Amino acid sequence: MKWLLWYDLPILLGIAAAVVRYSWAWDAHHVIGMTMAAIGFALWFTARIQLGKSFAVRAKAHALVTTGLYSKFRNPIYLFGGLAYGGLLIAWGKAAPLIFFFLVYPSYQILRAKKEAKILEAAFGDEYRRYKASTWL
Repeated sequence: MKWLLWYDLPILLGIAAAVVRYSWAWDAHHVIGMTMAAIGFALWFTARIQLGKSFAVRAKAHALVTTGLYSKFRNPIYLFGGLAYGGLLIAWGKAAPLIFFFLVYPSYQILRAKKEAKILEAAFGDEYRRYKASTWL
């Protein structure tokens, strides 16, 4: 079931391909959106690699990763995944999906991050609390 750990990769790439295929033009919102998506994707992919075997679809406490992007952000996958998907929606140029995304995605990821934080704090205690105090988001 290792493939499940990368389930969102084909979704992101499929959306990117659809945006390029069906709504691409060299307008400012396309260029800005696709640039955001590319940066978000690269950082999301980097965070996934840096998390290594600690990544799980459901929150688990394998190990506390505090290096790389995780030295600055507690949840870089959530942050940069949002940047990538948000960028694609900006490039798509439709207001309703973009508004819906920015209303729903942050709330959903905040709930996930809180659940994850409880599990990590229970497993790693003071080490996690020190890490949490030294990082953003």
